[in-house]
Amino acid sequence: MSSRRSSRLSTAAATEKSEPATSTVVNQSKKRKNSELEAVKLSPNSKDDGPATPKKKRASKKAPPPVTPTPALAKLLAMPYSSGDIDDSTPPPLTDRLAVPNGTNAPLISPETHRLISTKPLDQVSPSKKTNGTTTTKNILDDALAHLIKVEPKLKPIIEKHPCHCFSVEGLAEEIDPFRSLVSGIISQQVSGAAAKSIKAKFVTLFNEGDESQTHTFPTPSQVASKTIEVLRTAGLSQRKAEYVQGLAQKFSGGEITTEMLFSASYEEVFGELIKVRGLGKWSVEMFACFGLKRMDVFSTGDLGVQRGMAALAGRDVSKLKGKGGKWKYMSEKEMEETAEKFKPYRSVFMWYCWRVEEVDISTFEQ
Repeated sequence: MSSRRSSRLSTAAATEKSEPATSTVVNQSKKRKNSELEAVKLSPNSKDDGPATPKKKRASKKAPPPVTPTPALAKLLAMPYSSGDIDDSTPPPLTDRLAVPNGTNAPLISPETHRLISTKPLDQVSPSKKTNGTTTTKNILDDALAHLIKVEPKLKPIIEKHPCHCFSVEGLAEEIDPFRSLVSGIISQQVSGAAAKSIKAKFVTLFNEGDESQTHTFPTPSQVASKTIEVLRTAGLSQRKAEYVQGLAQKFSGGEITTEMLFSASYEEVFGELIKVRGLGKWSVEMFACFGLKRMDVFSTGDLGVQRGMAALAGRDVSKLKGKGGKWKYMSEKEMEETAEKFKPYRSVFMWYCWRVEEVDISTFEQ
C-alpha cells in the first residue's frame, strides 16, 4: 500500500513539474499568434489598416480630388494635328468661323478617315443669318475677356499682361485629332517629358515600319486595336498603359466614341463618354475638353493651380495657406464652384487666367 501511495505521489509531483513547461509553451504559442496578428494589422497590404471606421461616417466623408498632373500632360492633350513631330507641320489657314461658348470650337480631324469637322466659315453663312452680334473665332475671345473684366475688374491688368493664345483666332484654327491627343496624354502619364516623347516616337514607329522618312503618320484606332498588348509594350508602354491605349482604340474603332460626338454633343455627354475610358481621369477629360476641343465653359475644381489663383484673387495670402494640409487648403470646392458660376459661359478662359494670377506656368498648355 505504501508503494502505491508513493507511486501516486511521484506521479503528482511529476505532473506539477511538467505543468509550468506546458504553460510556457502555450504562452509562447499565444505570443507568436499575437505577434502574427499584430504583423497582419500593421502590414501595408492588409485590408484592415488602422481602427475600423463606421460605414456611415466613411460614406459621408467626401474624398479629395486627385493631385493635379503635370502641365506637360495638358500640352499633349491639346497638341494640334500639324505639330511638326509627326505628319506635317503646315499651319492651318486662319479662317473666320462661327464659334460657340458651349460647344467645340477646334476643327477636329477624324482619326480613321482624316475628314475635317468644324463650324461653318463665316463667308459660307447666309447673309440673312449674319448680324453684328454673330460670334466667330475672331471675336469670341474679346467677348469672353469683356465678360471676365465685368465680373471681376481685378482681372483686367492680368488680361492686359498675358494674351491668351489658346482661344485666340490662331489657337482656334489648330486642327485636333482627338484619338492622337488622348493617346499622347495616356503615354505621358507619370513619366518625364523626355521619356514620353521617346515612347511616343517608338509607338508611332510600330505602325510605320519600312518608312525611312523622318515624319511618320500617327496610327488609326483600328490599327492600334489590331495590335496585341505584347506588341504595344515593345514601344516602352507599361502593361497597364498598353491596355489603356488598346481600350481607347477599340472604343474609337467600334464607334462608341466618334469625332462627330466630340464635336456636336454637349459637354456633359462628352465627359460622360470619355470618363468611362480606362486611363482617362476627371482632370484629363477636363483638360482635353478645354485645351483640345477648345470648349470655353469647362471648369476643373481638382486643379490646385486654379484653386490657388482663385484664392489669390479673393485676397487671401496663399503663401501662408500653402503649408496647410489637405487638398482644399486654398479654397473649398463649393466656394470654387460658386465663384466660377459667375463667369459662365467662359469658365475655361477664367481658369486660364487663374493660372496666371499666381504665375503658375501654363506655357506648356498651348503651342
